[in-house]
Amino acid sequence: MGRQSITVVRPLGQRPSPPQSTPSAIETLRGLVGLHEVKETVEEILSLHRVDVRRGEMGLRTQPQTLHMVFCGNPGTGKTTVARHLGAVLREAGVLSRGHLVEAERADLVGEYIGHTAQRTRALVQRALGGVLFIDEAYALARGGERDFGREAIDTLVKEIEDRRRDLLLILAGYPQEMDGFLRSNPGLVSRLPIILNFPDYCVQELMEIADSLLRERDYQMDEAARRELSEGLRRLLSQGRTSEGNARLARNVVESAIRRHAKRLDQKALASRQELSRILREDLPDLQRLTASAARGDFEAQA
Repeated sequence: MGRQSITVVRPLGQRPSPPQSTPSAIETLRGLVGLHEVKETVEEILSLHRVDVRRGEMGLRTQPQTLHMVFCGNPGTGKTTVARHLGAVLREAGVLSRGHLVEAERADLVGEYIGHTAQRTRALVQRALGGVLFIDEAYALARGGERDFGREAIDTLVKEIEDRRRDLLLILAGYPQEMDGFLRSNPGLVSRLPIILNFPDYCVQELMEIADSLLRERDYQMDEAARRELSEGLRRLLSQGRTSEGNARLARNVVESAIRRHAKRLDQKALASRQELSRILREDLPDLQRLTASAARGDFEAQA
């Protein structure tokens, strides 16, 4: 039986869609809202790497960069997101061989008996080789007192990052005040983590940009009345001194709640236009005070 040929018939006048180019990791990082200090530092790291390559080609002395970092910022300010993108950026540049992200916390490092912690910490480092080891709330490792195994984890990390500087990036992250105290109590860590990056809370304009971006990803947009309402609501919330609300999680919660409320409204309508199906109105927006209170309690059902 002969092979059958298949002919694809394309409607007249329709051209094949051009292949969609995927943005590079550095382009994706540059596209994040805010984070100006972070982006500038990454650009400096990449410039130094490229210049070092050229220096090596000219026979000039070079030495590997010590890239281990500290991320200081409230939850939802982009620390984990940047860590993930940073691994990909450094892989594309040839600084890291794999660029993957391994996330960990105290429970992943600290063992239950003598020697167990060092074993677990070394195994975690081994998994992260070629990429990024991201330890959130790193100060928790030092909270157990002199006899706690958390200190053994810190000592093991210090040795491991010293021995594996060429293909591993360690990032310790957490709240600004707690990280400052943690680093002051561990001078050995400070010398081995020379890059300290601050992740400030987002301002109203940046939160609006994040909300717009999240809506675009889902083929939604706010009308002008909704935009004014959300902007004023965010301004009032942040003016109350609740700086912990100035983060991307708030914008995400607002967007997800608004989409659910929009769906409930449109579900009652037998016929809806394309514009109606994609446009968020003022009445779709949740009450921000109620939303943030619900999030603090973990009461996500109340957010709708």
